[in-house]
Amino acid sequence: MSTPLLSDDEIATALKELPEWTHTGTSITRTVEAPSFMAGIELVRRVAAEAEAANHHPDIDIRWRRVTFTLSTHSEGGLTRLDTALAGEIDRLAQQS
Repeated sequence: MSTPLLSDDEIATALKELPEWTHTGTSITRTVEAPSFMAGIELVRRVAAEAEAANHHPDIDIRWRRVTFTLSTHSEGGLTRLDTALAGEIDRLAQQS
């Protein structure tokens, strides 16, 4: 099932609710600095569970305590509501770290 791409205005509106995220090209990105390496790994585990449940998976880069999440709906060639919804979940989970 196809998910429509967000317009530039819709992306700008969504990012007002997601202030930790930056928009570049066809993706949005956020880096979280966890209190420890293991806390960062636990955050990745919890995000992975949410992503699997949503069947929408981020690109994840782990560098010691810094975890970077990049979201884009590759099948659609850009940003969709799936990305902004998962970004909100990542924000929620990051606050729990």
